[in-house]
Amino acid sequence: MNQTAQKLDTAYDPERAQAFADRIAQLINDGAVAVMISLGHRAGLFEALASLPPSDSHTIARRAGLAERYVREWLAALVTGGIVDYDPATRRYALPGEHGACLTRDAPLGNLAVYAQHVALMGQVQDHILERFRSGDGTRYEDYPCFHHMMAEDSGQTVVAQLFEQILPLVPGLRERLERGIAVLDAGCGRGEALIALARHFPESRFTGYDLCSDAIEDAARAARDAGLDNLSFGVRDLTDFDEQARYDLVTSFDAVHDQKAPADLIRRLHRSLRSQGTYLMQDIGGSAQLENNLDFPMAAFLYAISCVHCTPVSLGQGGEGLGTMWGWETAEAMLMDAGFDRVTRHVLPHDPMNVWFVSHKG
Repeated sequence: MNQTAQKLDTAYDPERAQAFADRIAQLINDGAVAVMISLGHRAGLFEALASLPPSDSHTIARRAGLAERYVREWLAALVTGGIVDYDPATRRYALPGEHGACLTRDAPLGNLAVYAQHVALMGQVQDHILERFRSGDGTRYEDYPCFHHMMAEDSGQTVVAQLFEQILPLVPGLRERLERGIAVLDAGCGRGEALIALARHFPESRFTGYDLCSDAIEDAARAARDAGLDNLSFGVRDLTDFDEQARYDLVTSFDAVHDQKAPADLIRRLHRSLRSQGTYLMQDIGGSAQLENNLDFPMAAFLYAISCVHCTPVSLGQGGEGLGTMWGWETAEAMLMDAGFDRVTRHVLPHDPMNVWFVSHKG
């Protein structure tokens, strides 16, 4: 026995070591299930299962328009992963209603399968990120396949679906002002789903969306044209040099500030872009800046992992600070106050425990 093995042999409790090994094995197994959940979400398999009584693999494959042999193997992974029920006597599979409640589109508890896509994405970019670990360099948004599609799905359920009932009421009198007609900017608008919903609902107001990524803006502009909206425009814009002064009555950003090159500078620029009595509505990740405060935060490990492979390197790739996804609500609140906002209030909404919503007013 070499010295290292001998040291290990005497340096740990065998029972605790075995318990931890069992946990690691379970984590690896669960990671594989997460990738299968991502695949099933994108293939429409959860919707197919939810629309059928207990069925065999051929029926499920036909409903989803997919090849049966692949569907059968996918079902086996989901059965052994505890997601799908299986009756060996009839060889039929079923998605329990309680499971479909968080795995189907428009699910009442929110579609958690959307986030499983990020697990699959992390595997796709692993080699790319490993190179950055060695070099210290950053990445670009375009290094992440389908990222804007995933973020659009996330925004659809955390922002757009709750926009009129929960989010706009955070700002007293905002709905009435939008009905009368004001100028609105969405900074870091992605595919623009929130702005499109607002432009449809408030035809007297004027809406502008800026984002760094040209593919996202192309999708947003196409959707606006298809909807026949003439009170809405989108543009590709690096917000690093954003300098529009006293132009908007409302500025929004949804999960867009923490991975900017210089978040504090951007917030100051957004403050300058507001007219007197204007409002900045900002959604961002609601974790703390202090690691020890996040031990019980919802999906904290997932958020730190996303930060490691996306938000931190994207910021570094722009020459930024690399604050990361878990930059902390304390950091965001301090930046808003330092930017000159007169009143800053913080909210956590029942449907969205991972995010914090700041309402900031300019005097």
